[in-house]
Amino acid sequence: MANQVISSFKESAHSISIAARAWSEFLDLSALSFPSSVADATTRVTQNLTHFRINYSIIIYFLLAFALITRPIAILAFIAVGLAWYFLYFAREESLDIFGFSVNDGVVAVFLAGLTLFSLFITGVWLRALTTVGFGVLLVILHAAVRGTDDLVTDDLESPYGAMLSNVADDNGGARGDYSGL
Repeated sequence: MANQVISSFKESAHSISIAARAWSEFLDLSALSFPSSVADATTRVTQNLTHFRINYSIIIYFLLAFALITRPIAILAFIAVGLAWYFLYFAREESLDIFGFSVNDGVVAVFLAGLTLFSLFITGVWLRALTTVGFGVLLVILHAAVRGTDDLVTDDLESPYGAMLSNVADDNGGARGDYSGL
């Protein structure tokens, strides 16, 4: 059982490290420039949030852990809630059965969100956690708006607009019809 848990953690860590983009690409100073318009900033934020979602998550998690480092009981609660999220929501492949009843994933997510909020209130760090996550989200949106998207490789289907921007023409001329770009 312990070997299975450890191997599951190793597989999860490996898949996260594969899904995260290279930090050199994320922190490339030559890709930083101010957007030319609000529409450009919105497009950059959308594309960068999609492309660097794991990197942004790692930053927010580290900021939260750093903010909670002065409260050991909060760190223990944070670890316990994180493990609950991992085992009850992310690592499960089959449905959760409690007393012979199958529990929907949405119910599990709501329960775990409530448990997370409860642990934040009980440990007394809810305001610190809220401001830290707010600060982290502000940093993420700022980076996503300022980082250009011209050099990003979109090899995985990560367009926020789906097939609307597809270059593949079908029988009726594609999504653009007879329009051709300049």
